[in-house]
Amino acid sequence: MTEPRSARYQGLFPVVPTTFTETGELDLDSQKRCVDFMIDAGSNGLCILANFSEQFLLADDEREVLTRAILAHVAGRVPVIVTTTHFSSKVCAERSRRAQDMGAAMLMVMPPYHGATFRVGEPQIHAFYQQVSDAVTIPIMVQDAPAAGTPLSAAFLARMARDIEHVAYFKIETAGAASKLRELIRLGGEAIEGPWDGEEAITLVPDLEAGATGSMTGGGFPDGIRPILDDYRAGRRDKAIAGYERWLPLINIENRQCGFLAAKALMKEGGIIACEAPRHPWPAVNPDSRSLLIETARRLDALALRWAK
Repeated sequence: MTEPRSARYQGLFPVVPTTFTETGELDLDSQKRCVDFMIDAGSNGLCILANFSEQFLLADDEREVLTRAILAHVAGRVPVIVTTTHFSSKVCAERSRRAQDMGAAMLMVMPPYHGATFRVGEPQIHAFYQQVSDAVTIPIMVQDAPAAGTPLSAAFLARMARDIEHVAYFKIETAGAASKLRELIRLGGEAIEGPWDGEEAITLVPDLEAGATGSMTGGGFPDGIRPILDDYRAGRRDKAIAGYERWLPLINIENRQCGFLAAKALMKEGGIIACEAPRHPWPAVNPDSRSLLIETARRLDALALRWAK
């Protein structure tokens, strides 16, 4: 079997939550503290403007402000992936070029979709990623997520990797992710630079077993996830599995109960950010779920609860 080529980026690249004030304005001071915590907690890199960043609640000018401010604040300490998803090939390509010019290390892009029914077929998706690739010189990660509602077979993803110069990373978050990762690697071989895990690491160990070399999780506890990846990569499989089993209750609460608000709840509880509220009309996290989240994080001595103190 042909192996994936050596990857420029591996390890843990959690999603940076977007921080707001109580009235829904961007809070850049909290945003910078959030980024500093995530780097100090062991993140190999970061991803901004993803779904877990509430990107669907941001205006275009706010995306520009956040990209510029976060990349300037990170100042090269770790590589930053910028999500540039848009239905329009032209708009996505322009977003991607601007992100690259501001210092993005990689782009993450979902296939074109809008609402519950607006989708396009494989020829249009292939051409979409081709146009984005033609606009940039940095890697593109295809986000294969249920939110898009767009079937992307392993064979089609592998074909795009072979055909399109900068399409080289794949974040697989669909059901049966491990099996799909194996098939993607088998079919794509050296064209697959980065087969990655997602979905808050809820399937992390099976995905690592399948060949995943990176993981994009929520941003609340990189200190828990990073050692699992390091141990697995170093051949300490039993230790990696033990670490995963230890942190799995918190991973489960994030994935199944609190979603993208988990990271902000942990950061607010620890004094890293000033406000954990999502942007309206998204509802606040259920208070009982939040209590269980914090209780579980305390039992694990999660860094988010003590970093700012």
